[in-house]
Amino acid sequence: MKLAIVVTHPVQYAAPVFQMLAKKVELKVFYTAEEGNDYDKEFKREIHWDIPLLSGYSYEWIVDRTRIEQVSIYQPECLLIFGWAPKGHLQLLRYFKNKVKIVFRGDSTLLKKLPWWKEKLKELALTWVYHHVNDAIYVGTHNKAYFLKYGLKEKQLTFAPHAIDNDRFSFQQTASSLVREKLGLSTTATLVLFAGKFNDNKNVLGLLRAFIGISAQNTHLLFVGSGILEAQLKREAQQHQNIHFLPFQNQQAMPGIYQACDLFCLPSKSETWGLSINEAMACSKAVLVSDQCGAASDLVTAGNGRIFKSNKIEDLNKQLDYLLRHPLFLKEAGQRSFEIIRHWNFNVQAENIIKCLYA
Repeated sequence: MKLAIVVTHPVQYAAPVFQMLAKKVELKVFYTAEEGNDYDKEFKREIHWDIPLLSGYSYEWIVDRTRIEQVSIYQPECLLIFGWAPKGHLQLLRYFKNKVKIVFRGDSTLLKKLPWWKEKLKELALTWVYHHVNDAIYVGTHNKAYFLKYGLKEKQLTFAPHAIDNDRFSFQQTASSLVREKLGLSTTATLVLFAGKFNDNKNVLGLLRAFIGISAQNTHLLFVGSGILEAQLKREAQQHQNIHFLPFQNQQAMPGIYQACDLFCLPSKSETWGLSINEAMACSKAVLVSDQCGAASDLVTAGNGRIFKSNKIEDLNKQLDYLLRHPLFLKEAGQRSFEIIRHWNFNVQAENIIKCLYA
């Protein structure tokens, strides 16, 4: 099998899988984003990851005007393409249809509702897009429902779970104590964590206001990251000494950040998945997530956390208050999180992708 993978840019959630696949098949990854453009508009800074993302597999940066030629020269037998919307991806889908086997990977869901006429137009457009695809790899329950709605059949679908490096996130106990010490937290304090981009879609202001409204004692909230709402968040939090901020943290620091908390919250208004949920669970943490997170129905059960209604700040407040009043449940829920997430790993993802390629 000679595999070409088309994806926008190197990310920490894909590189380890590419390394695993390279041991099983001949492959080359074609990156379609501009080489060297590391500025993240939402984090409002350049991002230089501190873990290797370009080792262990062959890769090439695509130039817009020669993208078809570059992939064609490689002469792949199969094309695995991540997403159709990025620049050049749909062109490659159309060109290679009926020339090689095309496998599609994306994580879109049906959770975000549109007016009926937009839904109809979307259905027509996406049904046309996916008729170029031989098979699709879905990441979870909501993603599978999406592919089925837009024309793919059950026999065309293969499950390969959204995953993170579980091992790397599981062992950072020393770093976690340093984080709590830096924040001035006692060993008995309960810490809620949000890590990510400070923007409206992440609903960080909703989390802040819900936390301010709880009555549970000896509790703290930590925001880690940056973004357009940073100044407003800090203004609203300035009278509350139990609300803390840390700037954007690189990959090697993040396991210690998660390990330091007792509860991780992802309150997003819309989230196709939410890999930060995986990361928190790998650190044996209880989770509180919005029902608009794609991961919610697969990863969050009554045993390891709670799901709240994303448009109801009073529900977020209620669930948050309950969890912070039950520290024993938080500890048990964290253990349950770890048991669940062990099965959502890179090995399973890579193995199932291989099965799909040869199906």
